[in-house]
Amino acid sequence: MKLSISLSLAALAGSCLLVPVAAHARQAAKAHQQTESIHLRDGQLPDINLTADLMYRILAAEIGARDGQYDLASQTFLDLAKDTSDPRLAKRAFQFSMADRNIARALIAAREWVQLAPNDPEAVASSLALAATNGQTTGLAGALWARIDKAKNKEEAIAQAAAIVGKMTDKTMALEVLDRALHDPVRSLPMAHMALADAAWAARDPNRALSEAQQALALDEDSELAAQRILEYGLKVDPGAAINAARVFSEKHPDARKLQLMLVGRLTDRKDFDGALDLVKKMRDSAPEDFDLLYTEAEVNFRAQRYSQAQALLNEYISVQTQRRKSLNDNVTNAAADASDARLLLVQIAEKQGHLNEAIVQLGLIDDPTLRFQARIHQAVLQARLGDLSTARSTIAALKPDGDHERAVIALTLSSIYRDAGRTDLATEVLVEANKAMPDTSEIMYDLGMLYERQGKFDEFEKLMQRVIDIDPKNANAYNSLGYTFVDQNVRLDEAQNLLDRALELEPDNPFILDSVGWYLYRTGDNRAALDYLQRSYDQLLSADVAAHLGEVLWKLKRRDEAKKIWHAGLAKDPKNEALLGTMKRFGVKP
Repeated sequence: MKLSISLSLAALAGSCLLVPVAAHARQAAKAHQQTESIHLRDGQLPDINLTADLMYRILAAEIGARDGQYDLASQTFLDLAKDTSDPRLAKRAFQFSMADRNIARALIAAREWVQLAPNDPEAVASSLALAATNGQTTGLAGALWARIDKAKNKEEAIAQAAAIVGKMTDKTMALEVLDRALHDPVRSLPMAHMALADAAWAARDPNRALSEAQQALALDEDSELAAQRILEYGLKVDPGAAINAARVFSEKHPDARKLQLMLVGRLTDRKDFDGALDLVKKMRDSAPEDFDLLYTEAEVNFRAQRYSQAQALLNEYISVQTQRRKSLNDNVTNAAADASDARLLLVQIAEKQGHLNEAIVQLGLIDDPTLRFQARIHQAVLQARLGDLSTARSTIAALKPDGDHERAVIALTLSSIYRDAGRTDLATEVLVEANKAMPDTSEIMYDLGMLYERQGKFDEFEKLMQRVIDIDPKNANAYNSLGYTFVDQNVRLDEAQNLLDRALELEPDNPFILDSVGWYLYRTGDNRAALDYLQRSYDQLLSADVAAHLGEVLWKLKRRDEAKKIWHAGLAKDPKNEALLGTMKRFGVKP
């Protein structure tokens, strides 16, 4: 099944642009100062004659890195390190190799760094971590123990060792390495057992994880960190015992706020809302000045669908934050952000109750600068849902986007509004213009391609999806949409298989992709395998489209009563779904 267009918008609107921070952002003058000091600091370092050639190479590498040419910079510094035997240049080579994501060169640079500075703990840790990442574990346990044994701060050294093995892909091997690295002299430290507990959990061994956490708590009966692990890991082994252990610890340690909040969350997840609220009440009685517990209590009531109680608590919480803002400057308090979070929860409650006008009012009251743009976008969506397209357009037109990211969100939102209103012509027009203004923006191209597919313009759809794949080769939705379209049209099934295999490799549990793979298997005659994938998809998605596919496979397998049951369940969720209605009509089943 193809992904909904609006999911592309949601992904873009909810994301933040992450810009890697690298050590290259230095001015040439600063680089010059650094290079001049090579033979002036630390008598143990090589005494280098700073020739004009050496100066030029260092400055060229720094300037190249400043301009994003990490490949050139890292190789130059690696060559310089070998020529001068200066570990600082090897470290620079390592840093720029990592910025360039060139792991092979980073490993070479890290080894050069260790060779030139064998007693530098940062160099050793970087080399070991990269070796672990590449699965090179021979001698790793011994090297880690040697570092721990020499370290004055054993707990810090254990934590570093755990971080290093944590980079290994094979988590079972990582646990074995850490187990061998922690010799008896440090097994009396709670930190050793907590590190092993975390490694066991990562290796999907909850019994070992719980046992190690319990040993950590036995060594330090006041360790809240150990108690947290017993709760988290114990829930997979014996939920009742884990919750009881957390309650006992909490009663003995009434100030263990993190564990108590964690227990509130886990009780809420298990739908023990009364138990969670009782614990919050005890926390509030113990710390009446902890106003954040108002929000926690509101969240539990929201999850329990006790909306009136949640609303009252949220309004009280907003009142408290408003008073904080009046008495303290916004620069020294997070009151504005906290109040905005409360209003967002009020928005969810209003939408759950169908009170869209109230949701729009609450969104308008959000003034936290980090949330204001998203709040106005959400307002426009709700205004359009109420049928007020004119106001929705005005809300969007009043926005002042900061960069292409927000401009893309605006275009996608406006297009979505037009599409939902039945104006696919205007929706397409908006995205065509946006694609011209911001070429190679994968979210825009994806949604535009989906509009073309709806309009039967399959050549344009295919070109855009192929372009999305070219510029974003990890975009599972593009592979899936193109592959599913071929399957649904029963054409180019070999290409469809390759596309869907890649989508499944990228997101093996995505219900949309599972549905597509199931439908492909059905098209190619493997009904048994198709049933497995479609059932897995339906268990997650409960979609009318998936119900149509799953029911058809069940029908072909002579399980017709089950097929009818699935189809009618799908209709209950989406009575006007054309794919499901068409499927039922083909098999002579009345809606």
